[in-house]
Amino acid sequence: MGEKEFTHLTETGVHMVEVGAKPQQRRTAVASGKIHLQKETIEMIKNAEIKKGNVLTTAQIAGIQAVKKTSDIIPLCHPLNLSGIEIEFDVGEEEITATCECRLTGQTGVEMEAITGVSVALLTIWDMTKAVEKDENGQYTNSIVLELKGSDFIKALLNEVKDEQDIDEKLINDIFMKKIKESNN
Repeated sequence: MGEKEFTHLTETGVHMVEVGAKPQQRRTAVASGKIHLQKETIEMIKNAEIKKGNVLTTAQIAGIQAVKKTSDIIPLCHPLNLSGIEIEFDVGEEEITATCECRLTGQTGVEMEAITGVSVALLTIWDMTKAVEKDENGQYTNSIVLELKGSDFIKALLNEVKDEQDIDEKLINDIFMKKIKESNN
C-alpha cells in the first residue's frame, strides 16, 4: 500500500477535493454513539416526563437537520444530495445509543454526515435532560466539566484567592480540580 496523503492540503493551503471525475455510486454510512444517563432520567424519557418535550423525537429532528447542514459546519465537506437519513435509538437502562444512517448516490462518501447526525442527536438528548441529571447540589455526578467561564462556580473559586489581579490559569485550574475532588468525596 502506498504512502497516504492528506487530500485536502495543497502547496498554497487547502481545498475541497475535486470529485467530478469519480463515478456516481450508491453510498451508505452508519455512525453510532452512546450517552450515559441516570436510570431515573431514562424512565422519565420513556414516560414522556421531560418538561422540554419528547426527547427522542426532538433528537431525531435535530440529528436530521444536522446531517443536512454538515457541509455548512465542516469547512471542506462537499454539499451532498442525500437520498435518505435514518436516526434510531436503542434505550437501555442507563444509556441511549443513537445510530444515524445516511444514503446517497454520488461521487463522495457520506460518513461525515452520519457522524454529525449522531453527534447532534446525542447533544440534543443531553440538552433536554441535563436539568434532571443534576444532583441535590446542582452538579452533574457523572460528568466532569473541564472549563467554566463566567459561572458562579468560578466566581466562588476566585473568592478563595486574595489578590484576583495576580491569578493565572494554572492556579484557577488547580483550585477547580481541588474543588471537584472535594465534591466527589
